[in-house]
Amino acid sequence: MTPNPLEELTLQQLRLRTSMKWRAHPADVLPLWVAEMDVMLPPTVAEALRRAIDNGDTGYPSGTALAEAVGEFASRRWQWHGLDVGRTTIVPDVMLGIVETLRLITDPGDAVVVNPPVYAPFYAFVTHSGRRVIEAPLDAEGRIALDALEEAFTRARASGRRVAYLLCNPHNPTGTVHTVDELRGVAECARRSRARVVADEIHAPVVLSGSRFTPYLSIPGAEDAFALTSASKAWNLSGLKAALAIAGPEAAADLRRMPEEVSHGPSHLGVIAHAEAFRTGDDWLDALLQGLDANRTLLGDLVAEHLPHVKYQGTQGTYLAWLDCRRLGITEDAADGPAVVADLSGPARWFLDHARVALSSGHVFGTGGAGHVRLNFATSPAILTEALSRMGRALAGTQ
Repeated sequence: MTPNPLEELTLQQLRLRTSMKWRAHPADVLPLWVAEMDVMLPPTVAEALRRAIDNGDTGYPSGTALAEAVGEFASRRWQWHGLDVGRTTIVPDVMLGIVETLRLITDPGDAVVVNPPVYAPFYAFVTHSGRRVIEAPLDAEGRIALDALEEAFTRARASGRRVAYLLCNPHNPTGTVHTVDELRGVAECARRSRARVVADEIHAPVVLSGSRFTPYLSIPGAEDAFALTSASKAWNLSGLKAALAIAGPEAAADLRRMPEEVSHGPSHLGVIAHAEAFRTGDDWLDALLQGLDANRTLLGDLVAEHLPHVKYQGTQGTYLAWLDCRRLGITEDAADGPAVVADLSGPARWFLDHARVALSSGHVFGTGGAGHVRLNFATSPAILTEALSRMGRALAGTQ
């Protein structure tokens, strides 16, 4: 039986790391912010990388190994058998792949619709590429509101320009896993409005018990859409750059216009690692998901015990928890609007200063994010318990 990957490393071992998560804050801070897990590499992935290094296999990426591995994984895990390797291309990472895909189907000045609160870099990457962001906020339950989506498409279409919709599936930061019926509604709405859908499915393998992931391209009506995926979140490979762009049957011609130099961006070692994860990483992933399930339950208990005035609905997918801290009465103290970096205001700033716990600030996720924090629970139960205890003690000290 594969051990729980979240219990293999101590805090002392983790503090030896030099990645952003462990270097952005002083050593006394517990970092539960950026979406990086506190795990070792899956053994099969580590072995594939060692083999490549031993062979001096550190040149340029080539071939379709990643696409084939993703297709095999999708067939095994999601019973989606429609991934055609001929309608894929490797890209440096999911966000850069999204930008390049948007360039295929929109022009500067065109609108891109998003569902806030949503992954903060959506705003920065879209606007930096010369496109306009139009918001279609999630409903009160944190789910896609089709009426708001249709209204956003109508506003975007008013200028007579092209429209794209950037779908986050599963949704970051809320952890919502969209249902088949919800995705069908999205596809129908997008077709009526002639909006092209680009689905960010980077967290697709990380769906917890009680929910099921549905690839957007498996939905009838999504034939002109795109999806982007990667092993970076599920197997903790963000430092090994690679991702895959997938086109629906009606979008294949658009994908063929992707500039050839885009495929030079992924790392060859990244492609090797990501392909290996999708191909042989199931056992490790299953152990991880069991650990995340346990941490999800633990987090709910810890919030109830230490943060009784904080609302937490529970995460369906990802390892990110969206905590509503508005009843704490901590005011926002940063400029309004989303930002590209994890700048802090309100509760996130307060918990960093008073509890020495680093969280992502809700205001950067767009409309509806103020007064919230995003917490990464892909860590050991011991670290998670200490972090929530610190937060509770800090609040108790102010009462």
